[in-house]
Amino acid sequence: MVLQSSLKNCLQLSCILRTPKAGFRSTTSGSLIIQSISNDVYQNLAVEDWIHDHMNLENRQVLFLWRNSPAVVIGRHQNPWQECNLRLLRQKNIKLARRRSGGGTVYHDLGNINLTFFTCRKKYERMENLKLVVKALKALRPRLDVHVTDRYDILLDRHYKISGTAAKLGRTNAYHHCTLLCNADKVVLSSALKSPYKGLKSNATPSVPASVKNLFEEDPSLTCEVLLDAIAEEYATQHQIDHHVTLINPADETVLPGINNKTKELQTWEWVYGKTPKFSVSTCFNMVYKDSVLDVKVDMDVKHGRIEVCNIDLPEQWLPPALSSELVKSLTGSKFCPNETTTLATTLLRVCPQDEELQNRWNVLCENVVTLM
Repeated sequence: MVLQSSLKNCLQLSCILRTPKAGFRSTTSGSLIIQSISNDVYQNLAVEDWIHDHMNLENRQVLFLWRNSPAVVIGRHQNPWQECNLRLLRQKNIKLARRRSGGGTVYHDLGNINLTFFTCRKKYERMENLKLVVKALKALRPRLDVHVTDRYDILLDRHYKISGTAAKLGRTNAYHHCTLLCNADKVVLSSALKSPYKGLKSNATPSVPASVKNLFEEDPSLTCEVLLDAIAEEYATQHQIDHHVTLINPADETVLPGINNKTKELQTWEWVYGKTPKFSVSTCFNMVYKDSVLDVKVDMDVKHGRIEVCNIDLPEQWLPPALSSELVKSLTGSKFCPNETTTLATTLLRVCPQDEELQNRWNVLCENVVTLM
C-alpha cells in the first residue's frame, strides 16, 4: 500500500518523506485505522510514542490496533518488583516493558488485543472510546452483559474485568489505550502478576487486583480477529470513514523516521527498571546451611533501580565481618538486579580466603540475596 501525498499534512516529519512500500492510508476526514504487523511489545509501544510525538492530531483521530507476544506491561510510575513475579518472567521468557502512560500493570499475550485512541488533547475523551468498544461488542452479541465503570474499566456480567485503561496527555496530543481480554492464558496472567517479593515499601502507583474473564469463555466465536474487525467497523462508522485497516511495520524507518531508536530506548534497563520510584526492602530470610538454619536480616534503599543503602545483619561467627562488609560495599551503587549481583558475588569470591567452608557459606549467602531481586 502506497503512502498517498495528501497524508503528508498528517505526518509531521523532520526529514523529506519518501514513498514507502507500505504506509498509512489517507481518508477525507483525516481519521485513520492502523494495525501493527508486529507482536513485539517494545515496537508497538514505540509506535504509540511516535504517533503522539510526530502527528498533528488537531483535525484528525487515529485508532491503533495491536497485539503482543507474552509480556507484562507496567505503568510509567510503577515498581516491577511490587507488581509482578520477575523470576517467573525470566523463566518463561516473558518480556517486561514500562509504558509512558500511567495506570496499572497488565499481562499481554496473543489472546489479548490492545486499542489506542489518539486525538488532540482538547478532544480527549476516554469514556466515549470505551462506549465505542462496548457498542461494537453489543453489535456482535446483543445479549452480552458488558458495561463501562466509573473507573474506566469494562466489566462482563457485572463482575469480571475484560478491559483496563491508561492514558497519556501531552501538551497538544493525547492518547487513551485499553486492553480487551479475548482468549488470554489466565493461569500465566495470574501467576505473572503476583509478586513474591517481601518487605517492599514504595510510593509507586499500585495496581488494583480484579477478577478477569475472557470473552472467548462467554462465546467461543469471539476471537481476536472478530473483535478487532468489529471495533474497527464501529470506529469507522462513528468517524464516517471507510472501514479500512492499514497495516504498518513498526520497524519501517521510511514511514516512521526514528522509530527504531524509540524501540531501543524502551528496551533499556535504565527505562524498564531505572525509572522505578525510590523504594526500600526490609526483610528476613532463613538461610539453610548443612544442618543449621540462620535468620538473616537485610535492609536496602533502592533509587533509580540501584542500591543506595545496604545492610546485611548476620552473626560474626558465621561469616567474618570483613567479608560481609565487602559484600555490602560492592552492592552499594550496583543495580538491584540478580544478574549483576551474581556477577559481583563471583568476582568477590576471589578475595575470600581459600577456605572451602567459608566459600560455601559465602555462596549460600549470595544466592539468598539474589532471591530478593
